Amino acid sequence: MIREAFATTPGTIGFKSKVTLDESPVTLTKTRIAVARAKEGDQEALRFLYISYSNNIYGYVRSIVQDDHEAEDVTQHIFAKLMTSLHKYDDRGIPFFAWLLRLARNVAIDHLRANRLTPTESVLDPDVSASGDMDSSQIVKDALATLPNEQRTVVILRHVVGLSPGEIADRMGRTESSIHGLHHRGREALQRELIRLDSAPRTRRRAHLAAA
Repeated sequence: MIREAFATTPGTIGFKSKVTLDESPVTLTKTRIAVARAKEGDQEALRFLYISYSNNIYGYVRSIVQDDHEAEDVTQHIFAKLMTSLHKYDDRGIPFFAWLLRLARNVAIDHLRANRLTPTESVLDPDVSASGDMDSSQIVKDALATLPNEQRTVVILRHVVGLSPGEIADRMGRTESSIHGLHHRGREALQRELIRLDSAPRTRRRAHLAAA
């Protein structure tokens, strides 16, 4: 029933991976009202949440699963699951979108595990060369796996979803200065790890691939 509601909603076919989130006071107020009504089973309220956030969620999911079609399927699943999970959200200083991102990440990771895949977000520094071979892909996977969760999330939201530090702070319930710190440390750690892995002997990297 929820999927059918989504399918008939204008503008829900064909996601855009980088869309500026509308954070106007009017929209935020509508979101709070929509969340409350959606908890009561109001499909129009759920449709509003879908229209408001689906593109941003798609961009985030796309950075994890690294496939357009899979990202579309996972995004649809996230909003289908939202109706049964929304009761867990309690607005006590945690922005709805921050909570929704956590839900999206859990669903995307579950999808990857079910399909025996590994997330491979391409958030490389412009100076880092990407040759496109298997070794390069594995290097990115390994480097990102070393980042603490919060640093990894900030790097993805900044460079993949395209949010500003202030927007990320709102999503994660953190101060903007802390986001700058997480972003700076995350980028530096990622670049160091990429350099370290890229300088490793090719045979060692392939041995790591075989053992993974």
